[in-house]
Amino acid sequence: MDTERPSPRYSGIDIWDPADVLDAMIEGQFAAVAAVRAARPALEQAALAMEARLRQRGRLVYAGAGTSGRLAVQDGAELMPTFSWPADRLLLLMAGGKDALLQSVEGAEDESEHATRLVRQHGIGAKDVLIAVAASGTTPFTVACQREAKARGALTIGIANNRDTPLLAEAEHPIWLDTGSEPIAGSTRMKAGTAQRIALNLLSSMLMILLGRVYDGLMVDVQAVNQKLVRRSEEMLLRITGRSREEVCEALAKADGSVKLAAMLLHGCDLNDARALLDRAGGQLRGALRLIGGRGEDAA
Repeated sequence: MDTERPSPRYSGIDIWDPADVLDAMIEGQFAAVAAVRAARPALEQAALAMEARLRQRGRLVYAGAGTSGRLAVQDGAELMPTFSWPADRLLLLMAGGKDALLQSVEGAEDESEHATRLVRQHGIGAKDVLIAVAASGTTPFTVACQREAKARGALTIGIANNRDTPLLAEAEHPIWLDTGSEPIAGSTRMKAGTAQRIALNLLSSMLMILLGRVYDGLMVDVQAVNQKLVRRSEEMLLRITGRSREEVCEALAKADGSVKLAAMLLHGCDLNDARALLDRAGGQLRGALRLIGGRGEDAA
């Protein structure tokens, strides 16, 4: 596998000048970005397929082991505070469980039977989307998660850094990140990890945009769980509506902190109408605002 292969490019790296070592590793990070750019068509198709499936109110499931698993868990965990993705629609399958987030759990990545049981236990099925991540593309736990989820009807996205591997061959949407060999052979926390992190970030962010959780470049579904985010919610509404801060704060209070609902209130809706119009627009604020002018025609 390319990710395991020592490269002549980095031969003798341990005796290089420190500046040269850093230059070589930075070069590797640029190569990771290039690998993601080359995979853009696959990322686009995967995001569109995810959006279509998750509009049926299914769950977004991440699966992985080791570094890949930790990157996947991080990406999934950030969706809740950033986009208010519901906790009951997010599932994180990490080989070795929570303990493996902070330290290596020996043998966890080889537990394919446990992976199969987890997928069954959580009832993963046709409404769900599973993103499986493994640099090698062969990790038994991750491959087993994907295989069982696919057999149960879930949409499967496979992300790997080696081509022609089981994870990519069996995924409905394979995403190959061609990062090649590492500056430290086999240390896929480096180039491969960077590419995975970017790919996961792009997939989930694109998905949230498609699902209407972003408006005009703003995270309008953010959970205002601290003063910084309360202030951010106010600033978003000031920009979206052009109303005074006093009006914005009043609307946010009535909308229980929801930027989308508050925006609808500031455009003349009452709370019930605001909720109904957002539902009709599939949660997309832009579509809901367009519907405001058509309410009289709809009623007629």
